[in-house]
Amino acid sequence: MAAHSTPTALEVDDVSLEATFLTPEDKVPGVLFVHGWGGSQEFDLSRAQGIAALGCVCLTFDLRGHAGTRAQQLQVTREDNFRDVVAAYDRLSLHPSLDSGSIAVVGSSYGGYLAALLSTLRPVRWLALHVPALYRDDEWLVPKNQLNRETLRAYRNAYVPAEENRALKACTEFSGDVLLVEAENDIYIPHSTIMSYRSAFRRSHSLTHRIIDGADHALTEKPAQRAYTSILVNWVTEMVMGARVGERQRDFSISVTQLTRIE
Repeated sequence: MAAHSTPTALEVDDVSLEATFLTPEDKVPGVLFVHGWGGSQEFDLSRAQGIAALGCVCLTFDLRGHAGTRAQQLQVTREDNFRDVVAAYDRLSLHPSLDSGSIAVVGSSYGGYLAALLSTLRPVRWLALHVPALYRDDEWLVPKNQLNRETLRAYRNAYVPAEENRALKACTEFSGDVLLVEAENDIYIPHSTIMSYRSAFRRSHSLTHRIIDGADHALTEKPAQRAYTSILVNWVTEMVMGARVGERQRDFSISVTQLTRIE
């Protein structure tokens, strides 16, 4: 990877020492994490640290109605939280080291639902959905806490055609790479919901579906947490490293072509 050099100086004990900063000229991928309903960015921080070590800019944040703004939770709607996610994406996209064409969004449960919707408004290259939730399109502006749980359970237990749901329709239009992670013993997001999502990704460049054996929705047990971390980090590594190799190969091809023309 090419580096940009910038002369500088170190001031030590009244002595100025010449020095040089070397920073990558190439921009790096970004990863936005969106936690689930009732959670916080704490769920994602350790995984974000591991992925940042791969050479990515990561952003975690607390949705409105959670953590420091929990007092607002009874009034928060899906529209409110969707606006939060769009704002977080826009903040990440402004990072000076970021390659704006290489952004991944990792969403868990409610965050997965919001991540799918985000892909229709902002460029997303990679989409990782951990036990993505599903909601009816109506009552979008009704506070999230007021949605009827029995109605939701029945809705999720049936196959939902992509054309009949806003989030699933967004998935049909997504052409990037997808990671879909299911929990074997999930009482909130059943297998039928996961299959509704899976069936909706008709145009995806690739789709990886993993089931964490013995895991519940919240990844309560340590082995389940480690399994999810391993799945996510390995997938991001594959996607990011693969993209970089592909870019290098394209650059090499261009150089060879130009050299041939010169000769």
